Amino acid sequence: MSTARFLGFPFLAFVILCGAYYFFVRVPEYPLARVNGVSLRLLLATSTAAQERGLGERSVLPRHEGMLFVFKTSDRYGFWMKDMRFPIDIIWMNAQGQVVTIEPSVATSTFPDVFYPAVPARYVLETTAGFARANNIATGTPIQLQNVPGVSE
Repeated sequence: MSTARFLGFPFLAFVILCGAYYFFVRVPEYPLARVNGVSLRLLLATSTAAQERGLGERSVLPRHEGMLFVFKTSDRYGFWMKDMRFPIDIIWMNAQGQVVTIEPSVATSTFPDVFYPAVPARYVLETTAGFARANNIATGTPIQLQNVPGVSE
């Protein structure tokens, strides 16, 4: 048996295994928010229970993550810092993903104050405190939501 044939079989098996991996064991596509060249991996709050809990049970939020609250309709949804252990930015967006209101660096000590957007919003993004300022996010900035169930991209 020639060396070329001997080496060809392992190579062919390798290619077949890689193809099978690609089609059957792919890495899932996580929900993302993209804004001004920065990506955030999203935790989703779509149920009433998840929206009431929010980030309240977490001790930290990595700077490359955020929590996206997805509502069925646009409204002036209020947010507070109940059970929060770290400050956050709260960013309200309309149905098109444009920022309509930002409440920057909300401290845990503000509870029981409730923060509202200036106009109705469909989505709310909570990030680490200072994220909006560090990434030049302002009213009108578009935020692209990807791989979020129920959101057309």
